[in-house]
Amino acid sequence: MDLRHLRYFVAVAEELHFRRAAERLGVAQPAVSEQVRRLEEDLGVQLLERTPRVALTPAGEAFVVEARRVLDQADHARQAALGARGQRDGRLRVGHLPDAVPPALPRLLARYAVTNPGVDVLLETWPSLELVGRVRDRGLDAAAVCLPAPVDGLRVTPLGMEGVTVALPESHPAAAAASIDPRQLEGMPLLVTARPWNPAFFDGLITAWRAAGIAAGLVEVTEPNLEHLLLAVAAGAGAALLPESARERYAATGVRFRPLASSPRCDVVLVAHPEPASIAASAFLQLARAESRPTREVETVAAAS
Repeated sequence: MDLRHLRYFVAVAEELHFRRAAERLGVAQPAVSEQVRRLEEDLGVQLLERTPRVALTPAGEAFVVEARRVLDQADHARQAALGARGQRDGRLRVGHLPDAVPPALPRLLARYAVTNPGVDVLLETWPSLELVGRVRDRGLDAAAVCLPAPVDGLRVTPLGMEGVTVALPESHPAAAAASIDPRQLEGMPLLVTARPWNPAFFDGLITAWRAAGIAAGLVEVTEPNLEHLLLAVAAGAGAALLPESARERYAATGVRFRPLASSPRCDVVLVAHPEPASIAASAFLQLARAESRPTREVETVAAAS
């Protein structure tokens, strides 16, 4: 019996479903079934009832309590070891998109700074495909990107969802509306960060305008600077279409933010190499996984396509 047996069993005990437990652990379902079976053989007791619905036996109910305790103690021991080694020379490299930065990411970085004060956190901004490529090549420890993206084989942890917010000149008739329908923007230049920076967001806009039955007059801005976009809006150059998280990070005189009606939404995830390159990276990814659990969003390894 080892810690892996315990982790697999606890995941099944909490999900009461082998497939969901496998997705949570980022492994194939047969591996979960096999490890739990071996654990039962080692213990000499049946822990799970494998009827059409998975259920804990009385022995399983008693064992899961102690298994959680052992895993918690192992985690505390690991954290103690990290603290003892010290991380003054540690470095964490995190990439993100210039536009889509969900609130979960700054919260995660702030929490990490408190628990790992000796680590230098380096932030980089790249287009979506470049971020994924740098994670694969270990040029970055982790990166926040919008899905869909080619993340097969990488470790994926959910950060949240992004919708669309419209930045309008405050003089525009629709600026006072509760939300903006694409038809209200017909004929108006629509400023948006060029597609290579965030393809998932850009393609969602195209889909939304097609659904409304009108052409999207998108003006792709190659320089991914949201401040410049908002200044252009204030100057009357058009409206800007931005990820909704931008509304919480920016304010500009002469600009009003309004949600897009029936907004397309995309998942924002943290992608990382399956094998962290450093203790600093491992601690960051562990914290990211723990932070995602309250919403039942769990870390997985994307299947190869």
